[in-house]
Amino acid sequence: MHVQEWLETVPAVSIYLLVGVVIGLESLGIPLPGEIILVSSALLASQHGDIDPVVLGACATAGAIIGDSIGYAIGRRGGRPLLAWLGGRFPKHFGAPQIALAERSFEKWGMWAVFFGRFVALLRIFAGPLAGVLRMPYWKFLIANVLGGILWAGGTTAVIYSVGVVAEAWLKRFSWLGLVAAVLIGVISMLVLKNRAKKAAEQAGGPVPAPEPDAVPAAD
Repeated sequence: MHVQEWLETVPAVSIYLLVGVVIGLESLGIPLPGEIILVSSALLASQHGDIDPVVLGACATAGAIIGDSIGYAIGRRGGRPLLAWLGGRFPKHFGAPQIALAERSFEKWGMWAVFFGRFVALLRIFAGPLAGVLRMPYWKFLIANVLGGILWAGGTTAVIYSVGVVAEAWLKRFSWLGLVAAVLIGVISMLVLKNRAKKAAEQAGGPVPAPEPDAVPAAD
């Protein structure tokens, strides 16, 4: 069953909880399809009046902020052994190349990596735990976490909901074709948002330099 079809069978309160919990667990560091659940729920809200988009966005935002904060605390307490353990459990997400890329991003951008990382699947999973492992000052992490969570979760809900309303008004005569078009438009909108976030991050911090080779001592 498609995610959208399954969500249509779930009560509104359960959808709020589902979105908050899934996004919270993803932000905590567990690879889950938080973005897919959020986009599908926002599209569903645009077609069914039982789901309040404001409440949906608030639950998504709360899940993102709380999950990231818990991930930060776990990472700060667990340290690098935690990353090694996660690498063994989830090698596709926490393997050595992914960790190296995330660390370079954090070292270059600092709190901006937490903020813009919301729009990048890999960094969204890493942001909280890795910020804790690298012992980023919590006040910096909290500011970036709150602002990034509001912009990503609230903004995504607002954009996808608006797109769904417009798409339904124009395409409802085509029944299921209208829903397919709305989903495609929503996905394209998310890709545009991600691309803009990446460009903004590059402009803020510049390109991430490649690690320099160790210096070779000169022969006597």
